[in-house]
Amino acid sequence: MTGMTSASADDSGPVAGQGDPRVADLRARLERAHTDSAGPGEKARAKLDSQNKLYVRDRIALLFDEGTFVEDGRYANATAAGLPADGVVTGRGEVDGRAAIVVANDPTVKAGSWGARTVEKIIRATEAALREELPIFWFVDSAGARITDQVDLFPGRRGAGRIFHNQVALSGKVPQICCLFGPSAAGGAYIPSFTDLIIMVEGNASMYLGSPRMAEMVVGEKVSLEEMGGARMHCTVSGVGDLLAADDTEAIELARHFFSYLPESWRAPTPAYEGEEPATPLTRHTVPEAESVPFDVHEVIEGLVDDDSFFEVKPLFAAELVVGLGRIDGQSVGIVANNSAVKGGVLFTDSADKASRFIWLCDAYGIPLLYLADVPGFMIGSEVERGGIIRHGAKMVSAVSEATVPQLCIVLRKAYGAGLYAMGGPGFGPEATIALPTARIAVMGPEAAVNAVYANKIAEIQDLDARQEFIDAKRAEYLEDVDLERLAADLVIDAITEPEDLRAEVVHRLRYASRRDRHFSTRHRSIPPV
Repeated sequence: MTGMTSASADDSGPVAGQGDPRVADLRARLERAHTDSAGPGEKARAKLDSQNKLYVRDRIALLFDEGTFVEDGRYANATAAGLPADGVVTGRGEVDGRAAIVVANDPTVKAGSWGARTVEKIIRATEAALREELPIFWFVDSAGARITDQVDLFPGRRGAGRIFHNQVALSGKVPQICCLFGPSAAGGAYIPSFTDLIIMVEGNASMYLGSPRMAEMVVGEKVSLEEMGGARMHCTVSGVGDLLAADDTEAIELARHFFSYLPESWRAPTPAYEGEEPATPLTRHTVPEAESVPFDVHEVIEGLVDDDSFFEVKPLFAAELVVGLGRIDGQSVGIVANNSAVKGGVLFTDSADKASRFIWLCDAYGIPLLYLADVPGFMIGSEVERGGIIRHGAKMVSAVSEATVPQLCIVLRKAYGAGLYAMGGPGFGPEATIALPTARIAVMGPEAAVNAVYANKIAEIQDLDARQEFIDAKRAEYLEDVDLERLAADLVIDAITEPEDLRAEVVHRLRYASRRDRHFSTRHRSIPPV
């Protein structure tokens, strides 16, 4: 019996009263991997500090409510040296009590570059978002794919392309909000572009398909990184970026704030808050009576929305049109407003694009839309025609037409030509078209109309006084033809409201419109004129 026991014993097994050395070894290795992914090394920390950046886990801590974050795939690629979590942190947490997913690059791990397991973790996060209909916060700070891993991460069915495919499937289903803390290079630049909001940290964030070095090699262009794809360029020139942030902390605060206006998914209602009165109520002096006098439409917006609730999107891009989210009586609303203080409020290609995407956003998440019209129309001239003003304008009109959320057209002053259509005019089935007494609706302004119709006749009148008398008479005829009371009598507009009564009317109309049928058309999909 003694010999049998000795022969069957495993020399590598545990000794009575002692732990299994294999388990101890595993625990030691896991502890090292856990520690390696818990914080940056001294050199990496110094680099983050020099760039005014937060460590990835500190960023996540600012996003989620304390104690709610649960991580997935922390030990990805743990057997490889120097690749803790394979450079990306993913998991779930709560933002003001609402569940969400985060995908956060770790720039201290090979500059946040992607390996095969990085891609797999991101794909799994997007699949969870699709399956559970959870919002995603994208914390992007990545140099792009690791060329050494390209066969494993790039071309296959579980390759990087699946990330973009899933993002498109998520679009309009759940909010996707991107904080861009550093680079988003090459194909990786498309991750932010598929999200609903891109917040870029000035001085650190950048997006580009080809680096300045590549541009010089391929097309012979010498350009700086900031000129090529810097945060300010994208927020002012290209329109790819939505908001500039001073640092990581502000970017995350903006992301949380934006999310507070949105539902968790397309099926859920928007969050409701206690209503507050506007900071500065509207008065009869808010909107100048003379349509030629420019004014800042933000004054009207602030007089309509609850105190300090307006969240403007793309404030530095195409500023002739103001778009953003606000609250009226505690409920989320989207606002599209012409700003006569910038370029007279004329619509350009960029402002049409800006409006279209914002309208799509609001329509996707069930947020009612208010159009504040003070628009002379779309820009004319050879430059804008060559730039495709017609198709860009058609895109905006398409967005207005297809939106099935409650919409109110509020004519502040002028609404001329196709500008009336682009701002949700009567022909587009708004809940109501409401006019202030300062409003004027027409094919064009009186000066342009008289000149268009009577140009030859005016040229024939040699006497200057007689010519002016003729012009004044024709202008008076034109204005009588488009008189506001006549338009109300003919049911072109539904109400004429004084500024001080406008907010109350909007509150009531939005409340009654909440049961609106959201069916628009039966088909596979529209074909936007983009």
